[in-house]
Amino acid sequence: MRLFFVKPVACANVELHWQNQVLQQKTETDGFIKFEWNSLQAVPAGWHPVQVQYKEEEETVIGNGELFVPHKTQYAFISDIDDTVLISHSSTILRRLRTLFTTNPHSRKIFEHVARHYQLLSLSNTTAEAPNPFFYVSSSEWNFYDYLQDFFSYNNLPKGVFLLNHIKRWNELLQTGKTKHHGKLIRVTRILQAFPNQRFVLLGDNTQLDPAIYKAIAEKYTSRIHAIYIRNADASKETATKELLLQLQKDTNVHTCFFKTSQEAIEDSVAIGLISS
Repeated sequence: MRLFFVKPVACANVELHWQNQVLQQKTETDGFIKFEWNSLQAVPAGWHPVQVQYKEEEETVIGNGELFVPHKTQYAFISDIDDTVLISHSSTILRRLRTLFTTNPHSRKIFEHVARHYQLLSLSNTTAEAPNPFFYVSSSEWNFYDYLQDFFSYNNLPKGVFLLNHIKRWNELLQTGKTKHHGKLIRVTRILQAFPNQRFVLLGDNTQLDPAIYKAIAEKYTSRIHAIYIRNADASKETATKELLLQLQKDTNVHTCFFKTSQEAIEDSVAIGLISS
């Protein structure tokens, strides 16, 4: 519950400390911070420490994070989280809230074999020293960032960048996990535009709008999308999802896989040469 008892601070002066550079910025109206800068030093691929400081009267609050520079690999992966990796029951708000408030990051259920599938994908046509980048784009809010980091680490999922939804307050609790189609579409598009050298594999499920969002992405960036994987997590949408993916593959020639279990997804990845058998 404490995750929702937050109050974003607008127009606050913050400092970003990167190597020997210090940048200043104000937070946006929703508390978000956005920095863009040119590093004075060459930055190798991998994870690098970065620090943000917020000074309030006599107190200085320090946030330590990491900046990610992807290796120049052939593939990159964009994955949804809820009901793609993490069992969340997103299609039913009461079941979603019950699951959320009666479990912790170590007791939350993960789909069987999904971690193995993602680990294999992270090594597709590359080495452990230069893994393929993973981006986790979700309708879950930034309230859950630490929670998700703990869950992903505990379940040995590939380390990646999280792009989450705007912070929600306690009075918006019933809307958790819900966002508009346009917001997620923008976040996925930003990733493709920021990393033009990789071909992408999109992974999601059919509880919400992943099939439609990925269809729009594949139609616009056909040459950049290698494959789309959709988990059949909502039986009531099975027929509609199957028809959408079949039409998408016919129109764009982008490979699609509609699967129930991650073992099926692994077998498909082997079949198309995405991972080794």
